[in-house]
Amino acid sequence: MPSVLFVCTANMCRSPMAMVLFRRRLGQAGMAAGWRVESAGTWAREGDPAARGSQHAMNEQGLDLREHSSRCVTGDLLRLFGLILTMTKSHQEALQVEFRDVADRVYMLTEMAGIAY
Repeated sequence: MPSVLFVCTANMCRSPMAMVLFRRRLGQAGMAAGWRVESAGTWAREGDPAARGSQHAMNEQGLDLREHSSRCVTGDLLRLFGLILTMTKSHQEALQVEFRDVADRVYMLTEMAGIAY
């Protein structure tokens, strides 16, 4: 099963929004049933809701983050995903250094979008 984990810092804003936006894209393409798409944070506290601003922004897009619950990245979690997309270069580098066994699966989201910095 194809799988993507979106990673930011607190898992309350960027990665949850990327997760629901990507899930919607998969649904629009008729591919949602065959994918695992989740999010986590490098410095997340367990169980925090998505930030209000994120919830509001996604509500305006017809997406719901009310059930989101933040979680922190772990090696066991990372190993479940074929692709790990980070929001920043520092997230990418930190994961590649700390979790060397998944380093080849970690990319910045902008790299996948074809945007080079």
